[in-house]
Amino acid sequence: MASVNKRSIMTLFSGAHCPFSHRVRFVLAEKGIQAEVHNVDADAIPEDLMELNPYGGVPTLVDRDLCLYEPKIIVEYLDERFPHPPMMPVDPVSRAKARLVQYRIERDWYGLLGELEAGDPGVRDSAGARLREELIAADELFAQDQWFLSEERTVMDIALGPLLWRLNRFGADPGEQAPALQSYSERLFALDAFQASLTDVERTMRG
Repeated sequence: MASVNKRSIMTLFSGAHCPFSHRVRFVLAEKGIQAEVHNVDADAIPEDLMELNPYGGVPTLVDRDLCLYEPKIIVEYLDERFPHPPMMPVDPVSRAKARLVQYRIERDWYGLLGELEAGDPGVRDSAGARLREELIAADELFAQDQWFLSEERTVMDIALGPLLWRLNRFGADPGEQAPALQSYSERLFALDAFQASLTDVERTMRG
């Protein structure tokens, strides 16, 4: 493993349109964490990032002599290092449930990203339709609490926000067919922290 050059300020290597990077930017903004954000071109990965991350990908977080490069690990680290406001429930059972739901979000919905961004329009359209139908089927879950399955914002909302922001781009927005989801999305997108997490590229995704 490459050694990590110690940096005086926390640094995030981010993709300007990467939903996984967006998750990290969202939690940074939600917790008011000061960090330098360097948006990286996926087609021109800088040499210093290659030295830090053996996979050369984003997001990659450097905090002094620590380097992390998996979004879920980065989010959990930031939540533990900066515990207020907490993004995980306090008790073990609720924490386990939150992790399980986050896993389902990543597997079932984020798992479609490869097809949603495929070069073949037919593949993209099919994946968009599948995601839209799954969100419609899940609509009642968004009606249960102020936030997703909780009265407080958690890692589940951090995971959902960047994906839901991209639904128009993916042709997967269920609109009025999922009224609870639509209301939840509006509340989430209106947050100062969410707006602060957006790059200029991401702002164009919803017109």
